[in-house]
Amino acid sequence: MKNLWENTSKEQELFPATPENQTADLLIIGGGFTGCSAALEAVKQGASVVLIECEKIGFGGSGRNVGLVNAGLWLPPKKINSILGKKQGEALISSLGSAPDLVYSIIDENEIDCDPKRNGTLHCAHSEKGMEYLIERLKQGQEYGEPLALFDKSETQNRIGSSKFFGSLHDPRAGTIQPLAYCRGLARKAKELGAKIYEKSKVAHIKRQNGMWHANVKNVVIKSKYLLLAMNAYQDLGKEQNTGKFSTVYYSQFATRPLNSNEMSTILPNKEGCWDTATIMSSFRVDEAGRLIIGTMGNSEGFGKKIHSNWANKKLRDLFPFLPELEFNYRWSGKIAMTKDHIPKIVNFKKNALSCFGYSGRGIAPGTLFGKACATALLSEDFSMLPIPVLKNYSESLTREKTAFFEIAAMANNSFKSLKM
Repeated sequence: MKNLWENTSKEQELFPATPENQTADLLIIGGGFTGCSAALEAVKQGASVVLIECEKIGFGGSGRNVGLVNAGLWLPPKKINSILGKKQGEALISSLGSAPDLVYSIIDENEIDCDPKRNGTLHCAHSEKGMEYLIERLKQGQEYGEPLALFDKSETQNRIGSSKFFGSLHDPRAGTIQPLAYCRGLARKAKELGAKIYEKSKVAHIKRQNGMWHANVKNVVIKSKYLLLAMNAYQDLGKEQNTGKFSTVYYSQFATRPLNSNEMSTILPNKEGCWDTATIMSSFRVDEAGRLIIGTMGNSEGFGKKIHSNWANKKLRDLFPFLPELEFNYRWSGKIAMTKDHIPKIVNFKKNALSCFGYSGRGIAPGTLFGKACATALLSEDFSMLPIPVLKNYSESLTREKTAFFEIAAMANNSFKSLKM
């Protein structure tokens, strides 16, 4: 099946597939949120920029997610502080709390046609324990001035149109977008300002020589003073330089036809994006045309395709039993770069080079922020203002085994839940 975002993106900028021998201030490898945000920021600062993408702009997680522009990370503030320390933790909480402001301001300033809505998101309690978690999350958020609101079961039902949740936590800083269109819009604007962007151009090798970075692409050499690796979960380059080793997790989306006005009358009238408190979470929203989009962990294109598809059908009926029988017209999957502590990483693996990854499923706002910050840090050669402390290397163990475990767990979870619904 097709990817809905590919089929509905209003941003359709074309980029060449054959680079030329050239020298730039900054070379970016990876055309997702991080890479495109970095390219836009760098050209705005007057730098010459080359961005290389081995597939299409937004091919990876940036064009495969549900499109929730969330503030912060999955982790509550106290957990972030316990990992990073109070000073660095609070700095990250603050910067990511305002990251949706950055996203929506970029959309407005650059006239990116990506269906932006900023009516907040709902974190939905799937159980009584989930509601207890939201109460604690509200308490911690209020300590940091986060404008959160806790809704009871009745108000949550009014907001969603489903009686399946015990309550929800509303974050008005957040919203939804068409994520692929946003990513393409970043690239389109960077190109308009002078960035050289190439698709379908796989980098075969990178090395540092005579004070410059050299990237070999289709028998062409691109040289640059600075290098940013922004491949996230699709990283397949630079492993020999210890640019980052982590686990990946698949997440799948399923989308219906556009609902008619009667069907839509009670479903998400404010168009908030939603996700639940389950350990193996699920998400749902409606797009600009009124399609219902439901997501879950797992690879719907792999050997668990039938299990995940069956779960999606039953989940749809469980949430909204009053709807007629609906088929999914779209189905797609993408990979998430998952760090063991769920905090993104920036690795300064060699001189004048950064690798940025590990948003753990929260890539739109953090990726935009981190990309912009990495561009500024490299061009100024000052890493002190980056959102998180810079590492010299990052390597987790048993990453393949963890990736396999996550998929097996998602299949078991969705199979079991399908029996209960």
